[in-house]
Amino acid sequence: MDTFFVFAAAAGILAGLTAGYALHARVAAKRVGDADALAKRIVEEARKEAQAQKKEILLEGQDDLFNQKRELENEYKERDREVKSRERKLEELTVRLEEKLEKATEKERDLLQGEKQLTRKERELADSEEFLRVRIEEQEQRLSQIAGLTPEEAKDRLFAEIEAKTRHEAARLIRQIETQAHESADRKAREILCNVIQRYAGDYVNEQTVTAVTLPSEDMKGRIIGREGRNIRALEAATGVDLIIDDTPETVILSAYSPMRRQVAKMALERLIQDGRIHPARIEDIVQKCEQEMDVKVREVGEQATFDAGVHGIHPEIIRMLGQLSYRTSFTQNVLQHSLEVSALCGMMAAELGMDVKKAKRAGLLHDVGKAVDHEIEGPHALIGADLAKKYNESQEIVHAVAAHHEDMRPATALAVLVQAADSISGARPGARKELLENYVKRLEELEGIATSFEGVAKAYAIQAGREIRVMVNSDNVDDDATYLLCKDIAEKIEKNLTYPGQIRVTVIRERRAVGFAK
Repeated sequence: MDTFFVFAAAAGILAGLTAGYALHARVAAKRVGDADALAKRIVEEARKEAQAQKKEILLEGQDDLFNQKRELENEYKERDREVKSRERKLEELTVRLEEKLEKATEKERDLLQGEKQLTRKERELADSEEFLRVRIEEQEQRLSQIAGLTPEEAKDRLFAEIEAKTRHEAARLIRQIETQAHESADRKAREILCNVIQRYAGDYVNEQTVTAVTLPSEDMKGRIIGREGRNIRALEAATGVDLIIDDTPETVILSAYSPMRRQVAKMALERLIQDGRIHPARIEDIVQKCEQEMDVKVREVGEQATFDAGVHGIHPEIIRMLGQLSYRTSFTQNVLQHSLEVSALCGMMAAELGMDVKKAKRAGLLHDVGKAVDHEIEGPHALIGADLAKKYNESQEIVHAVAAHHEDMRPATALAVLVQAADSISGARPGARKELLENYVKRLEELEGIATSFEGVAKAYAIQAGREIRVMVNSDNVDDDATYLLCKDIAEKIEKNLTYPGQIRVTVIRERRAVGFAK
């Protein structure tokens, strides 16, 4: 019985071991399967991660390539710009060199032509000298044979004849040279004026073309300039004035040739600074208002001038131009004040002569009205003023007096001569044009004295406030050709002995009269 139980127990143990082994085998198999699945999943994830890393590496490589390509493109563009800039500079340099070469060639051609002309003239002079020498010898022999004169006497007579003929030939040559000079004078004068304008930078130009505006602080300069300079561009465009902002502390410079534009720009800038709102729209609004106020002010000044002169019934447009003359100067003399002086002088002289005083004052007041627009219209201001007076229904006498006050038209009425005289008196007044009366009178006397010092001169008159000298010659002593020589000699002597502004016109007049009597 015990053995049975032993075997039974052993069988149970064996069965348990068998079952445990089987269970352990199943568990192990399951673990192996799970391990294989895990291994496969790990491998799959590793493969996916490797592919992702591969893609990321490829993308990074593509980005690097793209960046390198862009850098190369930018570098290429920059070098291309530099090459094009150098090409442009080279082209400009080539153009300038070609222009300089052309100018040098032209100058060389002119020099060669001048040298040829000089050589030709020297040859002609040598031929003339030889011809004169032969003629002198022939004349000496003939005179010695025929008249029985000594060689010295014959020489004296020949030299006198030759001198007279030579002077006539010289006069004709001078006239020919003057004719040729007039043909090229305009071109040469333009070149000289351009060179002078480029080189001249006198204080007078700064005083007459510049206005300074004081700022409350240095920070205001930045506000006036604005973002990217839009405010200063708007102000310059609206006013037509250049704004100069430099290192001058708390100051802005307004530069323009028109004093009225500078005044409008100054008013607008001061109001903008006071208001504080500075932007393009506000600038245009303020400038427009200032222009309207300026127009009203100019009209008021013109009306006050007509009231002061005692002249009425003038067209409103001419009144406005008279107001503009208060912003014009001539030889440092205010043109409106000068016009009022001329008007008063004309009235005084007309009253003394028994002429129409009101008409004389009117002509004197309007004589320089052309200066209000002479920078816009070409021509002498006297003729421009006459056209304006005619346009606005002034009488024919007034129109003629305005046109003739500088002899652009010959004076044909007493009123025209009156305005001319009053204009000269006002300009010659001591202190009016920065010249003392004593110096002025002395210069006129010296001018007339130089002219009368020449042989054959009968009378000489300095007119136009010393800007012209008229010389009357004796027709029996001076012929037509000699008048050109006399005019040239007088002009040269004036240039050497006198100091004067501008230029002096020398006019030599030779008159031949035949007088007879019928009995």
